[in-house]
Amino acid sequence: MGLSVRRHPAVQARVSPQAIYDYVYFHMIPSPRTIYLGIEKLERASLLVFDAGAVSTQRWWTPRFDEHAGTSLETLAGELQSTLRNAVSNCSPDAQTASFLSGGLDSSTVCGYHRELSGHPTAAYTIGFGAEGYDEMRYARIAARHFGLDLREHYVTPDDIAGSMRDIARAYDEPFGNSSAVPTLACARRAHADGIRIMLAGDGGDEIFAGNDRYARQTLFEHYWRLPHAVRAAVIEPLVLGLPVSSWTPPTRKLRSYVTQARVPMPARLETYNFIHRMTPQALFEPAFLARVDTGQPPAMLDVSYGEAPAQTLVNRMMYLDWKITLADNDLRKVGRMCELAGIDVRYPMLDDALIDLSLRVPAGLKLKGRALRWFYKQALRDFLPREIIEKTKHGFGLPFGVWLASSPPLQSLVYGSLDALKQRAILKPAFIEQLLASQRDEHAAYYGDLVWVLSMLELWLSEHGVGVDQA
Repeated sequence: MGLSVRRHPAVQARVSPQAIYDYVYFHMIPSPRTIYLGIEKLERASLLVFDAGAVSTQRWWTPRFDEHAGTSLETLAGELQSTLRNAVSNCSPDAQTASFLSGGLDSSTVCGYHRELSGHPTAAYTIGFGAEGYDEMRYARIAARHFGLDLREHYVTPDDIAGSMRDIARAYDEPFGNSSAVPTLACARRAHADGIRIMLAGDGGDEIFAGNDRYARQTLFEHYWRLPHAVRAAVIEPLVLGLPVSSWTPPTRKLRSYVTQARVPMPARLETYNFIHRMTPQALFEPAFLARVDTGQPPAMLDVSYGEAPAQTLVNRMMYLDWKITLADNDLRKVGRMCELAGIDVRYPMLDDALIDLSLRVPAGLKLKGRALRWFYKQALRDFLPREIIEKTKHGFGLPFGVWLASSPPLQSLVYGSLDALKQRAILKPAFIEQLLASQRDEHAAYYGDLVWVLSMLELWLSEHGVGVDQA
């Protein structure tokens, strides 16, 4: 849609410096902003109204969290099972329908109910990586054996990444930096080659039933905010943060780290490890470019979404924020566009209306019990899913891009060439890009590799779409 708007003769498609900054901050461009000046996206659960020559937007749906629901665990668990089954059925699977399978809770659930409803082995597509710490094929195989699935495996290689980066850049209306688009595209293309026309995806379960690690981590930090302000500001922080370096031990380092993070209010605390915060905008961007953006806009955008959450508990407020940032602006864009590129239709059973409504009635203390992520969901499905999948830690389709960059000449040629071209655009400091590459090679390949990927995809998008950044 964005490319069609750009081609309209009445549209002057000028790339927004603020959107570029937002992209580096979020690794995508959150709605309503787009990459172009003067063009906006319609936000989630909103509609556009054109009346008597005037244009406005309205929110057509707002969730209502029932944080004090009195329904018993057993009743809720039974409702969840039947609602999940109906959610998969509502996606109208047929003989040309298959599922993504990572071996996690949601994809395994969708595959299991798809198999049950079909009454015969159904196809499930999974991705593996020949890199230590990244391959989760074992769990996909466990789910396949448990449910009797027709498992179709594909191992992604560095050449697959190099061969698909330009395709991915061309497919998106604006820069998009989620590297798991690569395995998603590989899965969808393999399915299309097999004659599949519909894929069922498990996206959404973590964001409606509290499955992301940050929910438990931030709950732990929130204990600090329950202490009186005077105790925090006048006693704990001067004592802990004022300790001389010579007195630091492993326990005191952990305590300092806890207090340093916990003293930051929500939702800014969620961005503690954001590259821009850790390195500062001044270290990354050219001064002339930075003078044209408002560095406070991305945190302010988070504040607005977090502040409008119709919930009181921390967990529900974080999930509501994730419905925008993680789901609407990121994961659904990733899966939807990659399936479209592969010629596949995708459907999301975990985002079925009835399932969302049920999640709103599950108390936050059951979704996340202590530090146990998705406690309610796991309890409800303990007799349906394999024990190994119930007990496994969350992983997903992570891409070993940074690890492979060190040893793949085709990948190096594409990425290093892209970053050399990006140096000429007066956006980021060339010295910063050189330092980033050195850190990626010599310090932490995976950590710095994330930002290398994000910046490479920025340059590839700009070059593939033939646009430059507005300098006016």
